[in-house]
Amino acid sequence: MTDYDSERRAAEAAAHAATAFIRPHAGGLSADELRLKGVHDYVTFVDEGSERIVVDALRQSFPDDTVVGEEGADGTERLDRGRVWIVDPLDGTTNFSHGVPPYAVSIGLRVDGVGVVGVVLDVSSGELFSAARGAGLTVSGTPASVSEATSLTDSLISTGVPFRDYRYVAGYLTAFEAVIRQTRGIRRHGAAAIDLAWTAAGRFDGFFEAGLAPWDIAAGVVLVEAAGGRVAGLWDGADPVTTGGLVAAGPGVFGDLREAVRPLAVAYREVLQAPA
Repeated sequence: MTDYDSERRAAEAAAHAATAFIRPHAGGLSADELRLKGVHDYVTFVDEGSERIVVDALRQSFPDDTVVGEEGADGTERLDRGRVWIVDPLDGTTNFSHGVPPYAVSIGLRVDGVGVVGVVLDVSSGELFSAARGAGLTVSGTPASVSEATSLTDSLISTGVPFRDYRYVAGYLTAFEAVIRQTRGIRRHGAAAIDLAWTAAGRFDGFFEAGLAPWDIAAGVVLVEAAGGRVAGLWDGADPVTTGGLVAAGPGVFGDLREAVRPLAVAYREVLQAPA
């Protein structure tokens, strides 16, 4: 098995370089420096500058690889073929623009559709979550693993609310209520990369969301799996990275959490399968 150590180290270096560029601008942007690119979806010169730093670094180290970035780079049509880096240069732009943590740089590598490297650097705290397939998870150099919880009753769950597409809101709210009733509570960070990183590190016992983009979750999926957790699409056979819906958790609560959010799975699948 390829250990992907050089890829992991390159991703960590790129994330650190991007973070050094991002951090001085946190909470200091004016309203006219925020550009709307979609419903409630903003971009700034900081996102774009961070992406250039990461993409240039990855292409210098691995010139034959495809790089897919949120703000540009190559297209998303090749996510399941060859070596593909998937980059979110600033996950949590809205948080960042308000000076509210968390927000992060997220870098994932997929090889023939399988996640093999994941790096998430929390810009606001400086914590580095890093993993390679078969090599485990480290948090700022210290080994970490998913929660050992065996019951939703003892679990703290994270999620993200629909903010781009509201057609599956009813299903989401039904799932949200089911999770509230069965757990210790729900938290919403506004940065899926951090939610997955914290699930991988055992701080959250599980995470669920829909309506995400590949760059939001490609790295985080690797983190959770490397830390001993389970990740799956919202329905059987669905690839979480390409469908944008997922459940991630420690093995002790994964099945129950996936069952609890089934109403979201049904509603979200209907939206994805609806005629354009």
